[in-house]
Amino acid sequence: MRRSKVLAVICLSLLLLACGAARRPLRNGPAVEQRAELSAEEQRKLDYFFLEALRMKEKEDYSAAFALMRHCLNIQPRSGAVLYELSRLYMGLGQDEQAETSLKKAIEQAPDNYWYKQTLATYYQVKREVPKTIAVYEDMAEQFPTRLEPLISLTELYTRTQQYDRAVEVLDRLEELDGKSEQLSMEKFRMYLLLDNREQAFTEIESLSKEYPYDMRYKTILGDVYMNNGKPEEAYRTYQEILQEVPGYAPALLSMANYYQQTGNDSLYQLQLDTILLNDDVETTAKLNILRQFIAKAESEHLDSTQVIALFDKVLERPQPNADVPMLYSQYLLSKRMDRQSEPVLEQILRIEPDNKPARLQLMSFAIGGRRLDDVIRLATPALEYHPEALEFYYYLGLAHYQKDETDQALKVFQRGVRQINVQSDKNIASDFYSILGDLYHQKGMSAEAYAAYDSSLVYNPNNIATMNNYAYYLSVERVQLDKAEEMSYKTVKAEPENGTYLDTYAWILFEKGRYTEARLYIDQALRNGGDSSQVVVEHGGDIYYHIGEKQKALEYWIKADAIGPDTSEGATPRPEAELKRLKQKIRLKKYVP
Repeated sequence: MRRSKVLAVICLSLLLLACGAARRPLRNGPAVEQRAELSAEEQRKLDYFFLEALRMKEKEDYSAAFALMRHCLNIQPRSGAVLYELSRLYMGLGQDEQAETSLKKAIEQAPDNYWYKQTLATYYQVKREVPKTIAVYEDMAEQFPTRLEPLISLTELYTRTQQYDRAVEVLDRLEELDGKSEQLSMEKFRMYLLLDNREQAFTEIESLSKEYPYDMRYKTILGDVYMNNGKPEEAYRTYQEILQEVPGYAPALLSMANYYQQTGNDSLYQLQLDTILLNDDVETTAKLNILRQFIAKAESEHLDSTQVIALFDKVLERPQPNADVPMLYSQYLLSKRMDRQSEPVLEQILRIEPDNKPARLQLMSFAIGGRRLDDVIRLATPALEYHPEALEFYYYLGLAHYQKDETDQALKVFQRGVRQINVQSDKNIASDFYSILGDLYHQKGMSAEAYAAYDSSLVYNPNNIATMNNYAYYLSVERVQLDKAEEMSYKTVKAEPENGTYLDTYAWILFEKGRYTEARLYIDQALRNGGDSSQVVVEHGGDIYYHIGEKQKALEYWIKADAIGPDTSEGATPRPEAELKRLKQKIRLKKYVP
């Protein structure tokens, strides 16, 4: 089909209206028009001051621009360019009356200047002075008969003022200039309906179809117009003619489905839907629209979801050109909380579009929730290639390896992940990455690297209390930088005063600094807040009580710690064998063993 210029012109007209001003015509030679009554010297001065005024205007020095324009007017009172620019300055100052007067004078001096008149029309339109706007555009349409913009504006204005017959006349002129098109014919059809001239309305669409007899889209439009305006028999006949000529033509099939639905033939409507949805030539967009309508109907009529599921399953048996239909299906299943049923659909999406991030993340959330670590690894590993910038995939992949005691693989993933951190990265996520990396380094016995990672974590988030707790605890275990450890640990206790782990860390730092009485206060709180089920915390209780002279109670805590045993839950850091042997030695010797 030949492309119409009307839409482009409409966009231009709207741009002019939005700006509230028209552009200046391009010129060669002098800045303002030359007039015979000016000497060469006067013309030179006029050009100089005019250009200087424009320069001041660009610098937003409007008072200087205004003064220079007034000076130009003294040199040549009948300069259209000067009068036009003055009107623009008046508009900027909100002096509407002077702006209109100056603009009209500019038009008097340059009656053939299209853009001056366009500016006046736009000015009236912004002021909502419709009759004046119409008058200017009518004048422009006569003076510039080949220009589309005035005619398009008149069409809109005549329609707004219910002058439908005049709107049709203008549309006819546009058609003469730009040729018959869908947009123009549909607009004329609408005007004829508003004029209650239904016969001419249908004739207009029929003529469009005849203009392009081999373009079935226009014939389908004709059928749709019949259908939507009380002529179902004509619509049916038109659709059948199309399908006889082009069997399987998707738009006509869709229109036939609409015909069956509106005429109440539900069985044929359903059959037609199946025909469309299983037609590989029908565009995905059309199928999505039908499926959305079917879902909406099912929801409004409280139909069983199995009907929707059966329809989707039937569609997805066909090869899919993209993942749009299975994405819609997965969204429907998730909205119905049918997570298990959505998983194979999400897997199908990844087979079609391996780089589909939402589907991959949804599958990973199911795997994480079910603690299916192998599935997390299977899903996250290729994601690093498809989405190398997405930190969440490194995070969950690294954690999955870590929880499977695959420390080396976890370390490699987090090392690779932190290389993706940049100035645009979420600072909290970046902080967590470095925090976990620090934990991994420490587990590998790489203390210097661990502390460097913790420092980086606190650069991104100085209030990351999980980082501060681990950092402080490992410093205390190594008995180094205890003041720094105490400062960080105290912040964690202030932030979460009932966190048994943080309380234990702070108590242990105080113990290492020889402040045993204070340490006992915090270890008691740690034990009351869940620490009594941790072998490490209970053992710390025994060590602290031993140093405040309560040796029997210390022994009781050590025995209890030994009975609890080390934490063997998935993802827990195993205690070194030396620490377990030392606990048993404390019990056997009934005294603290450093």
